[in-house]
Amino acid sequence: MSENSHFARLRTAFFTGLVLLSPLAVTLIAFVWLVSQVGGSFRNLLFTWIPDSWQHFTLLWDLLFTAIVVLLITALGILSRWVLGRYFGGVAERFIQGIPGIGSLYNMVKQIVQTFSGEHRAAFSKVVLIEFPRAGCYAIAFLTNHSGGEASARTGEDLVSVFVPTTPNPTGGYLLLLPRARVVELDMSVRDGMKFIISGGSVLPPWPAATPAAVTSPPTPGLAAPRA
Repeated sequence: MSENSHFARLRTAFFTGLVLLSPLAVTLIAFVWLVSQVGGSFRNLLFTWIPDSWQHFTLLWDLLFTAIVVLLITALGILSRWVLGRYFGGVAERFIQGIPGIGSLYNMVKQIVQTFSGEHRAAFSKVVLIEFPRAGCYAIAFLTNHSGGEASARTGEDLVSVFVPTTPNPTGGYLLLLPRARVVELDMSVRDGMKFIISGGSVLPPWPAATPAAVTSPPTPGLAAPRA
């Protein structure tokens, strides 16, 4: 093998390594330039307050001041976005609320979102079926408390708290204290129950047909047999 072929291989290997190192070298050069420009500028301003014995580590000071500048700029961006976002969001909301028809619809949707989001939705632990507003007429409701508190003690019955929302705006409704035996817990999730109510019953949650016993006629006088 000739010397020219060895030289060609070495030259190819050199340029290959150079290509691989070029991005790293450019990044390092840009980083050093940024640190020297940003941190170095502040270092010159603040060195009058730093003892002479501490001024020898210029690179460390440049890194420190650069990090401080980056943190301050980031904090300013977060603060401005939070303040300006709330300001312009409030202006836009007031503008929408002032439009006839659209404003009332916006307020209704906003109330629905606030009622059934976060901690409000967590208050509805279970979807239940009750007889309401009369016997033989059934309504979808949400179980909000498994205890009737003083009402149970006064009446001597095992009561539970149930919220019956109105449709299609479920932000209003009725709070009922019912005997536990008259409340049937359903398999549908709270989210599906909300969709069913808001849609006026048009969005029917899927239910597996493998348990037909659950849809048999309810016992009299309640919907479910008393629990032990």
